[in-house]
Amino acid sequence: MYSFHTSSWSDLTRDQFHSIVRLRISVFVVEQDCPYPELDTKDLSSIHVYALRIGENIALGDSAVACVRICAPGISYPEPSIGRVATRPDCRKTGLGIEIMKRAIDACESAYPGQGIRISAQCYLEKFYSDLGFSSTGETYLEDNILHIQMFRPSSS
Repeated sequence: MYSFHTSSWSDLTRDQFHSIVRLRISVFVVEQDCPYPELDTKDLSSIHVYALRIGENIALGDSAVACVRICAPGISYPEPSIGRVATRPDCRKTGLGIEIMKRAIDACESAYPGQGIRISAQCYLEKFYSDLGFSSTGETYLEDNILHIQMFRPSSS
């Protein structure tokens, strides 16, 4: 079981942000072999959703097991967007990815009502995102040497 947390940049503690970035670096830079800077200014204006195992505490050295970043309209795309979706390898295939994405969608729709959500999805995850209501909106493209496709989810309100 997991506990989920949603925070703006200004509400995150240093330990919480460190845990989120450590997971992102582990997945995107190390596991996916993308030697590109993980930190950018988008984090400063984003909403961050992350998960811990029940009973774990970042202040005690425990780590986030999944995370998502929500960007405001105009930061990555004209619409609000969800990105930097990462799940620790030992927590995959448990439903955690679906659950954190549902919470991210809810947080995004709450923060930006009436607007759809855009993502840049790794192509091998297209069905995963499609099952969450996203539709492909263009051609595939390379981003950080990984094939991606833009997807869009219309507002549910």
